[in-house]
Amino acid sequence: MEYIQNNKSAWEEAYENRAKGWDAEDVATRINQDQNTYLEPEMTALLDSYQFRGKTVAQFCCNNGRELLCVYGRGAKKGYGFDIAENMIAAANRSAAALHYDCEFISTDLLQIGTKFNGQFDMIFITIGALTWFQELNPVFQIIHDCLAKGGVLILQDMHPVTGMLGAEGEADFDKQDPKKLLYSYFREEPWIESSGIAYMSGKRYPSKTFTSFTHTLEAVIGACTKNKLVITEFQEYDRDISEMFEHLNGKGIPLSYILTAEKV
Repeated sequence: MEYIQNNKSAWEEAYENRAKGWDAEDVATRINQDQNTYLEPEMTALLDSYQFRGKTVAQFCCNNGRELLCVYGRGAKKGYGFDIAENMIAAANRSAAALHYDCEFISTDLLQIGTKFNGQFDMIFITIGALTWFQELNPVFQIIHDCLAKGGVLILQDMHPVTGMLGAEGEADFDKQDPKKLLYSYFREEPWIESSGIAYMSGKRYPSKTFTSFTHTLEAVIGACTKNKLVITEFQEYDRDISEMFEHLNGKGIPLSYILTAEKV
């Protein structure tokens, strides 16, 4: 699909425009200092209850690998990371080598992963901002199901879909006097098409290659789980922002993030 290839180009461009701290040597240094440095506290608390010894873990849409390296360092046997951006994957492999971690990072369109990893992973985790790059969730969750071993666990942490209704600072329609104002439909179907850079990685806006993202409801996420025989075992919502876009709404009773856990039975 053309939008996926365009997104690949935009992400590789974004990494070339990265701010200091995204480089492999910085990632390795920070992880050596703190094994949880790149994990959100809710994710850390959940991982504390999981027994990693002897397990193989994977992250889909792993960016430059920093989160997977944190998870692997909790005692896993083997780690795999997958992302479409080739330069991010190269950086992830450099970080793994610097840490002497048995993690392999692979550049691929997730939808084209094939059958090589079917039944191989005891845990797959997906973090903020990954699902938004896929127009349809059902094929993604089919791949998750196929790649998990029987009894394997999916952990998904993401922005709450309600945030898709809100404006953020810097957007034309954002109202500083009424930051809770709902601007967009929860059920929006048309894609978001942007060319102003991926600022969270660069710390700035810049004229960029065009990238396309999509809004998904909770119904779509939960439905994709159940349609693909993943049994939801835990679901938690939080009024804490994990995107750095809505921190001004923390603790104000608006769902801003969530964690979903599911099992392949």
